[in-house]
Amino acid sequence: MDRRKFIKRLGAASAGPILLNGIPFNALAANSPLMKMLAASDSDRVLVFLQLHGGNDGLNTIIPIANYNDYYAIRANIAIPNYGSRKYLPLDDSLPENDKLGLHPSMTGVKELYDQHRAAVVQAVGYDNMNLSHFRGRDIWFMGGDYDERIPSGWMGRFLDQEYPGYPDGYPNADMPDPLGLELGDEVTLAFQRENSIPAGISLSNPDAFYNLINSVGVEPPSPSFPDSYYGDELEYLMNFEIKTNDYAGRLKQVYDAGHNSPNVTYPEVYPLNAPTPYIQNHLSEQFKIIARLLSGGIKTRIFLTRITGFDTHADQVETFDTTQGRHAALLYHISESVKAFHNDLKDQGIDDKVLTMTFSEFGRRAASNGSYGTDHGKAAPILLFGSGLKGGVYGTNPDLNNLDGGNIRHEFDYRQVYTTVLSDWLGSPNSAIGDTGFGDYLDKKLDLIANPLAVYDVPEYNGKSKLNSCFPNPATDYTKIGYYLSNDTPVILRLYTSSGKMVKELVNQNQTKGEYQIDVNVFDLQSGNYIYKIQAGEFTAAKIMFVD
Repeated sequence: MDRRKFIKRLGAASAGPILLNGIPFNALAANSPLMKMLAASDSDRVLVFLQLHGGNDGLNTIIPIANYNDYYAIRANIAIPNYGSRKYLPLDDSLPENDKLGLHPSMTGVKELYDQHRAAVVQAVGYDNMNLSHFRGRDIWFMGGDYDERIPSGWMGRFLDQEYPGYPDGYPNADMPDPLGLELGDEVTLAFQRENSIPAGISLSNPDAFYNLINSVGVEPPSPSFPDSYYGDELEYLMNFEIKTNDYAGRLKQVYDAGHNSPNVTYPEVYPLNAPTPYIQNHLSEQFKIIARLLSGGIKTRIFLTRITGFDTHADQVETFDTTQGRHAALLYHISESVKAFHNDLKDQGIDDKVLTMTFSEFGRRAASNGSYGTDHGKAAPILLFGSGLKGGVYGTNPDLNNLDGGNIRHEFDYRQVYTTVLSDWLGSPNSAIGDTGFGDYLDKKLDLIANPLAVYDVPEYNGKSKLNSCFPNPATDYTKIGYYLSNDTPVILRLYTSSGKMVKELVNQNQTKGEYQIDVNVFDLQSGNYIYKIQAGEFTAAKIMFVD
């Protein structure tokens, strides 16, 4: 059995990949090409992904006003009306006549944000030969590949796996006390998966688990015995991950206690109209409330992933007596009102301009409804974005309902165009990092979404301060190279230590002049494992991780 299958089976058995006092929880590498990118852009911008789990019906989310008759003709039993007190909400009168659209009437919060230029709509997002399987469809969106690719890692994980493959040793630390990613949901998704198949994301199964986590600080996880086998070795590795996360639990409690939510904002709890009982309660709102408080408390985490389920609406998508109410209406209400509360909370605290929220779903639904007042698996669907850093507006045109792809909406934008735009223009990722992630082909296809883009086309020239570079290759087998720069003439001590702090090599101990240096280090005599190399040059000190294979 390969490592990925083992992890999946362990996750299925424990309701999550790693348990910390009963909570699925994994540590995320903190220094990586993504961190280099963030440092290069000198930005504290945050990205929040909202997954609409199950396949959202885009046509009842964004209603094509320009071709409403065609829309109504193919889904009369679930269509949102164009008259009455619960008609669709016209979004933007300034759009060209053929591109005018409406929102589901339960999305008044989105309409409010849009009118404030804090929301954007990207029409008909998908990819060639879209897959209509939930599991495969989600994998494709998370791995960042084509329909026929089988990539064992996620696009977020690939950012994190290049510079520090020896993680988790040495983290958290003073420079990065927080996990880089935080995932609220029932699993650690493929998005945070590394190429070595060890998940690279903290996952909290639900808001209750978060509160249990921050109240469990100081409680040590059990120390079980491990069988003398391959599976025992794997289980021991994962348990060591769990022990590591106690450090993050303390930090999460610290920033949570330091933060707060705006007293002027109420996060919605229930859908006020008719819907099946399981969909009345808002399970998304508390996730956003937690994130807002962590951000208020100063957490340095850059990527969050939230999730709302229930979008697989094959039947009973609407109430038979009113197509504007029911299951789908409740879900859209929860999204709209939760996102509005979240961004208003951030705005009250003066931090809304650093946060971008983006929705996605594994696929849309078929253009035509079925006889069960529902919709079957489809293809392209709209993406919604929220935040004060957006230009706002609508990107793309209403789908042509007379030119369908086997009954499905054709995609106008590849989903990787949106990913690339967000990574490049919002987070300021250099082109080289985007290329390494697998999105290089989309750099010339970005959308004009961001009001003040931070795009950098490679890591900027060094600013002249002393620095310690990452060694290469890393992992090392026989040798590696360590480079550093001195901003002035100074005595230099460079030493190599085991992860327990024992010095094993003194690499430099002499006066050196200002400039660039690179030394070859033989490691063939070292045992496999994690090592730390540390430089002291006058007042400058720094340390990095080396992994010996």
